[in-house]
This record gives sequence, C-alpha cells and structure tokens, in this order.
Amino acid sequence: MESKQFWYSVTKVLAMVAVTLILANGVWAATTEKVIYTFTGGNDGGNPAAQLTFDSSGNAYGTTVVGGTGGLGTVFKLTPHSSGNWTETVLYNFFGGSDGKAPHGGVTLDAKGNLYGTAVAGGSGGTCTGDGCGTVFKLTHSGGNWNFSVLYSFTGGTDGFGPGGGVVFDKKGNLYGTTPDGGEKGCSCGVVYELSPIKGGGWRQKVIHTFTGGNDGSTGSLGLLLVKAGNLYGIAELGGAHGVGTAFKLSPASGGKWKMSTIDAFKGVPHAGDPYGGLISDAAGSLYGTTYFGGANGIGSVFKLTNSNGKFKESVLYSFKNGTDGNSPTSTLVFDANGNLYGTTSAGGDGNGDGTVFKLTPNSGGKWKESVPHRFKNNHDGANPYYGLALDKAGNLYGTTAAGGAQGQGVIFEITP
Repeated sequence: MESKQFWYSVTKVLAMVAVTLILANGVWAATTEKVIYTFTGGNDGGNPAAQLTFDSSGNAYGTTVVGGTGGLGTVFKLTPHSSGNWTETVLYNFFGGSDGKAPHGGVTLDAKGNLYGTAVAGGSGGTCTGDGCGTVFKLTHSGGNWNFSVLYSFTGGTDGFGPGGGVVFDKKGNLYGTTPDGGEKGCSCGVVYELSPIKGGGWRQKVIHTFTGGNDGSTGSLGLLLVKAGNLYGIAELGGAHGVGTAFKLSPASGGKWKMSTIDAFKGVPHAGDPYGGLISDAAGSLYGTTYFGGANGIGSVFKLTNSNGKFKESVLYSFKNGTDGNSPTSTLVFDANGNLYGTTSAGGDGNGDGTVFKLTPNSGGKWKESVPHRFKNNHDGANPYYGLALDKAGNLYGTTAAGGAQGQGVIFEITP
C-alpha cells in the first residue's frame, strides 16, 4: 500500500498542474462573471443587441431588438442597488410604425441626460425591403419622464437606410452615424450621415459620404469615432482595394464638405480582414479594432493602426486560434485604466462555442498577451456576446449577449477583474 506521503505529493503536483493549466488558458481566479439581468423576451425585451452606456450615477442604458409591449424592441434602463442587484425599467416600447422597430445600436447620452439611437426598420420615410427604412430617435428626460420623438426617418434613397449602429455628437450638437444600405444607385453600399439641429425645432439630414463599393469600401460600420480635431473614423465591412473592408477617415473641409480618405485597406489572411465593430483610439492617436475573419488563422484578429504624423500602419496584435481563446469577434474594444484591451468573441471558447470575453495585455517589444476572463456556456451566463464591453467607474466590465440565459433571450453580465 502506498504511503500517505506519496498521495500527498501526487495531490500537490496535480494541484500545481491544474493551476498552471488555468493560468495558461488565461482564466484568472480573481476574475468573476455575474449575470445582473436575464431577459424573458416579453414586456422587458429580448436580444439586447447593443453595447451598454452608463450615466454619471452608474445607471446603464441599452436597447433590445425584440420584445416589449409592442414586440418590436425596447429602450431600457438598469439601476444598481446597494445590495448588488439591478432593476430593469423599459423607457420606450417600439411598435413598428413611424417610431421604427428593431433598435440595434444602443443609445448615446447627451450632457442633459437625453438618449439618442437608431432603429433598423420602421419609420415614415418610405418602404425598404417591405418595411420602413429606419429612424433616428431621441428620448428626452424631463421631470422623471421620458418623451419619445423621431429626429429623422430614412427614405431608402440617397439618404441611406437600415441604420444599425449608434450615433456620436460633435461640440456643436450635430449627430453622425452610418447606414449599411442605400446611397448610390446601383450599389446601395451605405452612407455616412450628419443630423444638425435647426433653430426653432427639427433636424436636417445631410449625407457627408456615399460609399461606392470601390476603394472606399461598402457597408458602413456599427459606429463612428469622433476625435478632438473633429475628424470621424470608422470601418467599412466590405470593399476596398482587397475586397475585405477598409478603415477610413472623414475630415471637415470648407463649405460644409467632408474629405474621405482610406487609412487602411485590409488584406485578409494573415493580416486583418472583414472588420465589423468600431474603432477606438489611444492617447497617441493610434486606432484599434477587431476583424471577424483574417489574422494568421483566418478566424479573426485584433489589430492596431499606428498613427505616425497622420499616416497609419496596420499590425495584428492577436490572431485567434479557434480554441478556448474564442474566434470571430464582432465587438468594439475598450481600454481599462492600465492600458489593457478588452473585447468579446462571438464564438469559440468552451465546447459549445458560445463566445468569450478576452483581454490583451501589452508587453515589452510591442507584443501583447491574450487571456480569457470568461467563456460562455450557453446556459444562465448567456451566449454569443456580439457587442463590446463598457467600463464603470470602479473598473468593472459590462456587456450583453444576444442569446442564452434562462429564457434564451440574452443577458446582461458583469465581469469583475
């Protein structure tokens, strides 16, 4: 019979191996995932297909594509409590008429606490693919109430249609966004638009770029990045010199015009290719994003566009491997206070392939190390986190999943580093 000392030694070695494997796979014991809300698909909404937005009080806002009393999506608010629980409140229910339906892009807050967003379909501007062409909407916060209004209804012509991304503000109060369709006849490759407030009320829409499907790309991204100089950055999912998308810059010019320039034409494997999420910037003006395909293994990458006096050079920071690290990211990235990058993958992770939350840590020599704080398991914790993460003041990360949860309608989760 083996001695107790022998079994103690074996147990100790196995424990050390287990810890080593955990660390090697990027799962840190200090990181925890918690579901703070599970959607039912009923009056509370379902499929929260958007990145969350936080106000100064720590409340979170977002949109659902389905559900609500109208069955066609909602705008919701999540309120935290000292107990650690959260309460969901529906601020608006979409009914598919002039108000729109299926809001995919989340919401943007202004300085007064009002919310702005887009709906992919519905509206009063015209008929597109058997439905309305989409809207830009506003929820005005006054006296504890929320009042809904439509700022613009797309017509499906040169103004574009089907806006699926959020909007951004400039210092003058103008709104900017993209559509994946509409624009130039014969192409319908999407547009970048501007909405400007009119004195006395109302808003005026102007197309500041129409994608041609050529070197400028086609199909506008889910969001735009506005920098201090007033330039807009974004991605086109398709087109470009190599047919797998572009990163672009729009600069204001004289006479209210805008100048379009392609800052990177994605090349595909082994480089980045087929971007979907938006761009973020560091203090040096370099840009970061993810691609659904491309990378060394053809299943997605995280890339950097290094800014050198206004010229950008692409490099791949990480190529996904189709294993426990995840694959096929569609999210916009976020930096934490320490310069680490966080994002989500729509697939991969555990055996079910339901996606991951990943972290990239900068190392010496410009290299980055990937780790995985969470792998989704297609049960209570959710599945398919298509959209990006949001940070609160304490450095906790929050995100949404399109599916999973107790009712299969998606969840909102918290990652505590």
